[in-house]
Amino acid sequence: MDPQRQRQVSSLGGRTAHARGSAHEFTSEEARLAGHKGGKAVSENREHMAAIGRIGGRRLRAQRESQPS
Repeated sequence: MDPQRQRQVSSLGGRTAHARGSAHEFTSEEARLAGHKGGKAVSENREHMAAIGRIGGRRLRAQRESQPS
């Protein structure tokens, strides 16, 4: 199935679940805790965080070098 069709099917399923009242809706507290848990899990992997920093640094340097002085 192509990505566009998959997106349409998923969207329809989500709309149907909300219309029926069977969809889970996060409270702000649940969302906050989930974000905290995910952020903690990612930040514990120092190699991953270092790679993210390297990518950001390289992009910033490339932007600065491409701008006229």
